[in-house]
Amino acid sequence: MNRAIELEVFRHLLASIAEEMGIVLRKTAFSANIKERRDYSCAVYDSHAQTVAMGEHMPVHLGAMPMSVRYAIDEVAPGPGDVVILNDPFRGGTHLPDITAVSGVFLNGQRKPSFYLANRAHHADVGGMAPGSMPMAQEIYQEGLRIPPMLLVHRGRVREDILGLILANVRTPAEREGDLLAQLMSLRRGETRLHSLVERYGKPALSRNMKRLLDYSELMMRAALTRVPDGEYRFEDCIDSDGFTPGPVWIRVTVRIAGDRALVDFTGTDAQRAGPVNANLAIVTAATAYVFRCLLDDDVPFTSGLLRPIEIVAPKGSVVNAEAPAAMAAGNVETSQRITDVLLGALAQALPGRIPAASSGTMNNFSFGGFDSHRSRRFAHYETIAGGMGASPRAPGHSAVHTHMTNSWNTPVEALEYQFPMRVTAYSVRRGSGGKGRNRGGDGIIREYEFLEAARATLLADRRDRGPWGLQGGEPGQPGRNVRIRPGHRPETVAAKTEFAVAPGERVRIETPGGGGWGEARTG
Repeated sequence: MNRAIELEVFRHLLASIAEEMGIVLRKTAFSANIKERRDYSCAVYDSHAQTVAMGEHMPVHLGAMPMSVRYAIDEVAPGPGDVVILNDPFRGGTHLPDITAVSGVFLNGQRKPSFYLANRAHHADVGGMAPGSMPMAQEIYQEGLRIPPMLLVHRGRVREDILGLILANVRTPAEREGDLLAQLMSLRRGETRLHSLVERYGKPALSRNMKRLLDYSELMMRAALTRVPDGEYRFEDCIDSDGFTPGPVWIRVTVRIAGDRALVDFTGTDAQRAGPVNANLAIVTAATAYVFRCLLDDDVPFTSGLLRPIEIVAPKGSVVNAEAPAAMAAGNVETSQRITDVLLGALAQALPGRIPAASSGTMNNFSFGGFDSHRSRRFAHYETIAGGMGASPRAPGHSAVHTHMTNSWNTPVEALEYQFPMRVTAYSVRRGSGGKGRNRGGDGIIREYEFLEAARATLLADRRDRGPWGLQGGEPGQPGRNVRIRPGHRPETVAAKTEFAVAPGERVRIETPGGGGWGEARTG
């Protein structure tokens, strides 16, 4: 077989395994967060824990997962039939609701794995001080159950003591058990498919093509970097606040391009904060991989090889490389978006005709929970809400879509109302919220919830003080807005990052930001 054809065949064979793992995870999961929002990711790794294939899942998961896989291998070293789980942000995790499962694939009785598989799923509750485990915390201990690398499955059997420990610390144990078992089934499907590939093509051919995929991705990234003018490009942008300390949280980056290499330096970024906006090196790595992959003109495999020509500097103790016991819940969902924005803003100086304006820049995280008296059980849910995409030199931005580091779906109204004691009383495009320009930014969303039971709600959002920036004379998108509507009271604006109790009959209305416009608007 021609080498180029062979490489393309193996690329798709491996990617199909990651996609199939994702399908199994989604189809067998219990929670709406995984089944409906598709908040999960799956990937295949070689014997050195290098990513060789990913599903088209969540960028913020996929770029960060290799660090979790490495910690799982180094601290536990899974054997045949073992599955390691972890969610610790200081061991490659992103935030506590994201639980990663890792297993090795062993061939012909070998003692060392030939490949690794991993998936990461956002669990709708992992304990902590607020339902949904996305609280206004000031230290990691308040956010939920923190799991270092440990065996959930040992030699093919689920460890009931570890599972029991987890379920004893969450609000919805039946749902958590179902989602964890779905992750295990996903890994089992991936293992079955890899064994089939080895039986059909042989391990040498599979390993050889994994190495070539890594090298090919590196080669294509180096070629893309040579098309970026050499130079030093700086940009800064901010998160509105950390929810506790007044004033914005600044993220600053310098991108240095020299031939086929890039240095991404976050020196000058603000120190880690008391509130939950802190991110870690895994999140920075995920955002960097995503942005630089966007520079590639061709459909290049998303492997670890892409990052070989890129060096990342993220000062320890900063908001992009926080140290324990920093609160981390919003680092994965909000700070990751701003890291993406500053990287794109820096590259827009080098490539003004290619980079789009800022998208909504927030995942508009909304979590809530309480007791459902009709079903006689506790409930907890977490979801993100889409916004407007930034316009590009080629076209207007799309409206009502998830952008950049998130690739989830909005929870369908029917699923939400069926599973939880609430109604969605408004759900529409927020017309006119996109920034004006030669190409207009996409519009955000209006989504309004009415609670039928008393509950505790948490909002972790951003771009409420400043709208997403435009480029080349385009105007910024409109900032978002949160409104609380209580019977007999005037509607009141709610802070971007806050927790509050809601009574039956209360409504919460979330209006998400529009994307920035690109180019000066034509007149006449």
